Amino acid sequence: MPQLRYLCFVAMELSPADIQRLATLARLQPSPQQAAQYQTQLAAILTYAQRLGELNLDGVEPLTSPLDMPSPLGADVPGPTLPSEVLMAMAPEKHEPFIKVPKVLGGDAGESGA
Repeated sequence: MPQLRYLCFVAMELSPADIQRLATLARLQPSPQQAAQYQTQLAAILTYAQRLGELNLDGVEPLTSPLDMPSPLGADVPGPTLPSEVLMAMAPEKHEPFIKVPKVLGGDAGESGA
């Protein structure tokens, strides 16, 4: 069912307020001309995504790559890390043993997290 919810979103028109909200989340400050351009471009992308969602893909196996080759990625193993003391010395704000970072989700993008 998530695909249906996505397609309903795609069918919506984007308002200037939608573009401003996306810009705020992305921490962008577009000029009015840039925002209008983004609105047009994003609408075109979402329209294309809607067209892709309408394709009949019954019997089509999903791909991770169009090439018939093994993945060139190596094993996901941890590498060397910084000692906590070095990391804390580099942090602009900290509440040991944590590093304070700006709030990203929820509220205004400009607020700092606690």
